[in-house]
Amino acid sequence: MTTVTIGYDVGGAHLKVARIEDGRVTAAEQFACALWKGLDQLDAALSAASQITRGADNHAVTMTGELCELFTTRHEGVVALSSHLAGHLGSSARFYMGLKGFGDASAVASQPLSVASANFLATAQAVARLRPKALLIDMGSTTTDIIACDRPQGLSDAERLQTGELVYTGLTRTPVPSITTRGVLAGQWQGLARDTFATMADVRRVLGELTEDVDHHDTADGRGKSVEESLARLSRGFGRDAELRHLAVWQVAAAHIREEQLRSIYDGAIQVLSRPGLEITSVAAAGIGASVASGIAHRLGLECITFGELIGANEPRRLNATRYAPAVAVAMLA
Repeated sequence: MTTVTIGYDVGGAHLKVARIEDGRVTAAEQFACALWKGLDQLDAALSAASQITRGADNHAVTMTGELCELFTTRHEGVVALSSHLAGHLGSSARFYMGLKGFGDASAVASQPLSVASANFLATAQAVARLRPKALLIDMGSTTTDIIACDRPQGLSDAERLQTGELVYTGLTRTPVPSITTRGVLAGQWQGLARDTFATMADVRRVLGELTEDVDHHDTADGRGKSVEESLARLSRGFGRDAELRHLAVWQVAAAHIREEQLRSIYDGAIQVLSRPGLEITSVAAAGIGASVASGIAHRLGLECITFGELIGANEPRRLNATRYAPAVAVAMLA
């Protein structure tokens, strides 16, 4: 008889869901979940995921959504989310508690900080079982995790922001002025407006690098996602209006912003690798920014393998297994 386990990674902006049947990934998808607007957003995402989750024997949950503005504290967020999810998923729901393994909603209520933002550790543990001495670089829409899988250092976001293991920058949702406050345009440097006129999704659309299936959220101005509309948002941060006929000039400006983001991730990786006694021989790339992680691996002079390849996911599902690695990992661990 086939055993079906569903893994959930509940974020503040997305719900990622993976289906594992007898150890094989048979589905992995991402659903928009603007959790800061209310728990009804999670209900809608769970409903959208029902084709993946139906008929499951087990449910395994990890989360970062407790950090969103809906909750006053992380403690409150973890308890609220675990209680809400237990009500939806039933008695088979188990919550990932990091080094403590899995527990039900009552166990979470007594030790909520073990659950808070532990999704990175699920992926790191899954990688460590299959490939020793690997560095995980998982770039999502909002953040990038950089973990020495055999020897994670920080266990909380606060600790990981200190150790370099968490770089608060992502492929799509990060505002441009949080990357850099100056840009280069037509041979000159200039300051940038420190407001969210554009995000890294706009930068990558201007560069022709973004596939729309990874960007599920509204734009900064609520308008469309064409190259022309992205260029209009990007140029606004420069205090200008842009036209497509000057696209090549703006692509140079966008490439500089992208490079500043890559440097911040590289710096985090170097900080992690600088720990005494650490031996790293390869990179496991994950997240919707796995291709960026692969580029960082190249800069570090390390071999790279995607998470989907590492777990042996078959070709049709390998990309999504890589993109939504924590959901896959927590189901595998469960």
